[in-house]
Amino acid sequence: MLTYKAAYQFVDGGVHAHVLDFPGAITCGADLADARRLLASALLDLANLCLDRGEALPVPDPSRADPDADLEEPLHLHLQASTAVERVPAGVVVS
Repeated sequence: MLTYKAAYQFVDGGVHAHVLDFPGAITCGADLADARRLLASALLDLANLCLDRGEALPVPDPSRADPDADLEEPLHLHLQASTAVERVPAGVVVS
């Protein structure tokens, strides 16, 4: 699990949201709950894109801050690991 920092700014008509230490993870929502959900989805999508491209994920920086933010909070990124290795029992012929 990696913990990034999310920043939210309340504006007329909604909430702007971005991850301070993961460039490109930005969105907006109708309210805070919507912005939180959309930002978590954007972070996961961008993290998966980085990994698919063989790129390193940005290192979380807990000292980052946004002076224009109305709210900052941790945003936890949970990734699953898997292997591309297929186990075939001895004696089984794979065609």
